[in-house]
Amino acid sequence: MIIKEKVLFVCTGNACRSQIAEGILPKLANDKFEAYSAGTTPSQVHPLAIKVMDEWGIDISHHTSDNVEDFLEKEIDIVITLSNSAQELCPAFPGKVEQLHWDIPDPFPGWVDDSHFLPKFREVRNIIRGHIDTFLQSH
Repeated sequence: MIIKEKVLFVCTGNACRSQIAEGILPKLANDKFEAYSAGTTPSQVHPLAIKVMDEWGIDISHHTSDNVEDFLEKEIDIVITLSNSAQELCPAFPGKVEQLHWDIPDPFPGWVDDSHFLPKFREVRNIIRGHIDTFLQSH
């Protein structure tokens, strides 16, 4: 039985960046990792994050917005914070946990489902994809 490393992506609201990252990692990693996402102040998954991931054939519409505190006892192997705020507010995880930080711009325009904001979400999705590609080369 192959044991997958558990990767937790953390941002502030767990609405956009971390949800996108949680969707991309399994698609690129060939089941090497279990991906999760959480926020320091979770809200809900942003509809534009769902749309830009759907453009790549990745369905995150079933994702939920979860609190990072809920993962403290889940034996996470790697925590990746996606904003400076999340890095500052992320609790310390027990055990030997690899901590990485990627400062990704926030595409959040508020709770609007306006296609005018899609280019910013696509840009963030592509930045996250680049970080994940680099991550996979070293893991």
